Formats: sequence, C-alpha cells, structure tokens
Amino acid sequence: MDVNLTQEDSVWELMWAPYDQPTYQSVLDLIYPDDVVLEIGAGDLRLARQIARIARRVYAIEIQREILDQGLSDRAALPANLTVFPGDACPLPFPRGVSVGVLLMRHCTHFTLYAERLKSIGCKRLITNSRWRLGVEVVDLLASRESFDSVRMGWYACWCGAVGFIPGPVESYSAKMDQIVHEVSSCPRCSSSGQSISLS
Repeated sequence: MDVNLTQEDSVWELMWAPYDQPTYQSVLDLIYPDDVVLEIGAGDLRLARQIARIARRVYAIEIQREILDQGLSDRAALPANLTVFPGDACPLPFPRGVSVGVLLMRHCTHFTLYAERLKSIGCKRLITNSRWRLGVEVVDLLASRESFDSVRMGWYACWCGAVGFIPGPVESYSAKMDQIVHEVSSCPRCSSSGQSISLS
C-alpha cells in the first residue's frame, strides 16, 4: 500500500487535538493488566500515561516533535513502563510483543497500513475511532473477513477502513441489523482506489 501522503492528507494527519476524558476512558476500559500496548499518534502522551497505569508495557509513537516535547517536559515523571518513539509511524518499525494497538485519529488515512503492520507482529486487537469517526471500537485483527459481495444488507466495516450500510428491501430490515457490523474485504472503495488489500 502506498504510504505517501498527498498535501491534503498530510494537513489532516498532522492535525492534533486531545480527546476528552470520556473518550480516553472508553479506551482505558478495554486495556488489561497483561497487555502490551502500542499507541500510534500519541500526541502529548496524556493517554499513554494513563494506559501505563493499567498495562504491563506501553509504547507511544508521535511524529510532531513539538507536541511530543510537551509530554516529555518532565521526563522524571514518565512511567517506567512507557517507551516513547518520536517519528512517523508509517515506516517506523513496530516493537514485537504488542497485544493491543491504540489509534485515536478520526482523520487517519492509513488504517489498513497500521492494521496490517500490527497484525504482522502478532497484535490481536486495535482500539480505534478511525473507521467510524465516532465512538471507540475494537477491531479484531485476526478475525476472518467476508467478501463485501456476500453481504446482502446491513452495516459493514472494510479492511481498507471504509464503513457504510448496504441497503436492501425495507421488509427485510430488522432492529437486530443495527447491532451487527460485517467485517468485510474488497468493498467498492477498495476497487475505486485500486488498493490491494492483503488479508494473509
């Protein structure tokens, strides 16, 4: 997958704003004491510090040095189980042994790249808001994904990061459909963008 940002993408990807504490708490509620966490786009480390109080180990990556420096201003106060990597998460090697990725970035254009790289190092879960751009969800990185064409009606989330609803006959709709999200591959956005999505 091409990781070169267009100028418009780079403006969005480099924008940083902290989330509110309820959003952070929804992430923290999904972290367990034996987790090794990699936070991509860690900003000023306010979430990474909180994760470090729960998880066994935390790695944090942030590309914008001036924002990261705010979080590093008191290095003595950094938790001992938090390791910080300044740099671009696209080419930067991910540490081994990570069980959970955290990606709070509604404007992320590299969902697939990060998900595939996390999966390749054995990571099982990705906690993110980058697909739906709303609340936080957990993506099972090891789940099998069905073909987009096999879903007749309902919500879907594609490995490429696209989400949506496949319409169908009104009489076929049920409230239960709002509770199910089909994990798919090869959606129309994959085809139109020419992305090659690997699920191996």
